Amino acid sequence: MASLTSRALQRRVYSAVSWVLCTFAFALVAFPLFDILAIVFRRGASAISPGLFTQVTNGISGGLLNAIEGTLVLSGGSLLFAVPIGVIAGIYLSEYGHGMFGKVVRFLCDVLTGVPSIVLGYFAYVTMVVELGWQFSALAGAITLAIMIVPYIARFSELELSQIPYSLREAGYALGMKERTVIAHILFPIAWPGILTGILLALAISVGETAPLIYTAGWSNYMWNGHLTKEPIGYLTYVIWSFINQPFASAHALAFAAAFLVVFTVLLINVGARLLVKRRRYFE
Repeated sequence: MASLTSRALQRRVYSAVSWVLCTFAFALVAFPLFDILAIVFRRGASAISPGLFTQVTNGISGGLLNAIEGTLVLSGGSLLFAVPIGVIAGIYLSEYGHGMFGKVVRFLCDVLTGVPSIVLGYFAYVTMVVELGWQFSALAGAITLAIMIVPYIARFSELELSQIPYSLREAGYALGMKERTVIAHILFPIAWPGILTGILLALAISVGETAPLIYTAGWSNYMWNGHLTKEPIGYLTYVIWSFINQPFASAHALAFAAAFLVVFTVLLINVGARLLVKRRRYFE
């Protein structure tokens, strides 16, 4: 009886110590995050004004209309390239990628997700900006971002499709459907919420990138004129990276306003992705 009481006491002590250590570890992770968010939202929200969305950047003052438009162009353009390639790659890996080639593709996807973004930016600078003669441009920036986010979309698509029971595929084959019909009319409608979640998370990554765009998109104080090459374009993360180092209050205000817009956009995208996952599990 005494040994049982001693074991119960030990378990309670171990449990209490574990809870204290877990709480401490959570605080180490959460406190810097909340501190950053508090500073960005406090200083960024105070810099928000109507002129921010109606004026272009004028040196280290003015608004962020050109940077907001450029961010939309670059992120949207990257999705135009990355979504078809990533989804098709995910379908291939899920349905046909069981051999050596599929393993190689998965390995390369995992490696590409670990490559520093500045390395991709330097590669794009050498190949597209210099060798192809595109110069700083929206096309070079969008393709670079697409290269970065394709592996995320491909792996999300593969995971979602691979979770669908094989019996649904067999049912389609039993009805005389071809493989492409089964994928398009049975598998994809079931997996699209998860695939869309991966696309949204990839979009959040592209919105917050700076290093690859410095080498490919450059910077412009003007609105995008529709030229895909040989014309630099503005974007929000450049304002954060560059203007915060300027010794002027107007530059700091623009930097914190841009940080606020980027963080707020990324939070909205991540919340939307979480809601999609929750909605899918609810209906399942």
